[in-house]
Amino acid sequence: MAFSVPQERKLVTELPGPQSRALQERRVASVSRGAGTLANIYMDHGSGAILVDVDGNQLIDLGCGIGVTTIGHAHPEVAEAVAEQAAKLTHTLFTVTPYENYVRVAEKLAQITPGDFEKHTILVNSGAEAVENAVKIARRFTGRRAIVSLDHAFHGRTNLTMAMTYRPWPERAGMGPFPGELYSVPVSYPFRDGLTGEEAAARTIDYIETHIGASEVAAFFAEPIQGDGGIVIPAPGYFAAIKRFCEENGIVFVADEIQAGIARTGAWYSIEHHGVVPDLVTTAKGIAGGLPLAAVTGRADIMDAVQPGGIGGTFGGNPVSTAAALKVFEIIERDGLIAEAQRVERSIRARIGDWPERFDVVGEVRGKGAMFGIELVEPGTTKPNAPALASVLRHATANGVIPLDAGSWDSVLRLLPSVVISDELIDDAAGVLEEALAAL
Repeated sequence: MAFSVPQERKLVTELPGPQSRALQERRVASVSRGAGTLANIYMDHGSGAILVDVDGNQLIDLGCGIGVTTIGHAHPEVAEAVAEQAAKLTHTLFTVTPYENYVRVAEKLAQITPGDFEKHTILVNSGAEAVENAVKIARRFTGRRAIVSLDHAFHGRTNLTMAMTYRPWPERAGMGPFPGELYSVPVSYPFRDGLTGEEAAARTIDYIETHIGASEVAAFFAEPIQGDGGIVIPAPGYFAAIKRFCEENGIVFVADEIQAGIARTGAWYSIEHHGVVPDLVTTAKGIAGGLPLAAVTGRADIMDAVQPGGIGGTFGGNPVSTAAALKVFEIIERDGLIAEAQRVERSIRARIGDWPERFDVVGEVRGKGAMFGIELVEPGTTKPNAPALASVLRHATANGVIPLDAGSWDSVLRLLPSVVISDELIDDAAGVLEEALAAL
């Protein structure tokens, strides 16, 4: 990839700079405070793993807009594909008069999602909409109503998906009432529970059987790597045991790959690391290089259980977004970006893997590909340390590095860089984060 911005951190003003501060005043006067912001630094453009703000500062982006710009900011080939499509056709609505791009994206998703069975796809606008449609599809297929999701899960911000999301604050507070027949069950969290995958799965299954009843469950939703929950990666064997339980009880197993999918973790989908084939997969975020697009893909018999007209939406599978997605698929394969995600993992591990030994506030460093979490604790304990995370984030953003927060206790530093980030930028960003950790 040819970068239009030098891939280096460069500060020319304090952060936020004067133009950002002026924009913040306008924002406070016109934008709902409910749209909270990590750092009030206003961006103008970007390339690769660098964002340039309105004051000309160059910042290292370790968040990718929460995992969206996986192939880098403003990839010129994606921009060209978008412009070409926008000049031809921007909308007809696929369920009125269809077009080829939608079909091509569905064909590609059938190729790259796990499983060698026949697969069908529905395209929608956002991750939350994909999850909501997966719920509808699973209920229609099974004739059951109960939906199971995992502790520490995040599935979206619609009324239904908020109810499937674990943490009440800030996403759910004061937003109810929520739909019924939605249940949260224990997950495998090796850093905190010390259980093997099989032991944790037995606990999950026992909860389902004693609190819900397996015969009542339509679908089991799981992020194979929990993003907002703190980059929680269940222990080996956990999902294999859960999938067996689902198969034995007629439960649809849904892999929510909205944050972890599309090459971010060193595989097309993070469930591949667990050796499990889901029945349905939800995809969003990184699929279209920054444009809104999401999908539900899965077993044809499940996907086709819904009557014509039962799923869909005005902008789902928009011609411009699907053009972007097709180019993203091409770039990932042509440029070997799955291997690049594996390189990023090696680089991050080599650079920060010893932080638990070096900093007593770091409980664990964990991750796959370009998806890492650093769990911060009170020294000598496993008690979550939210003030430490807040301090690290303040220092990082003030010094030109944009990481993310995560975790049910706001105590996990989340890194979701582009898979094209250089080893040099990883080293520079880690140095800034180390300064913050050393100062705690």
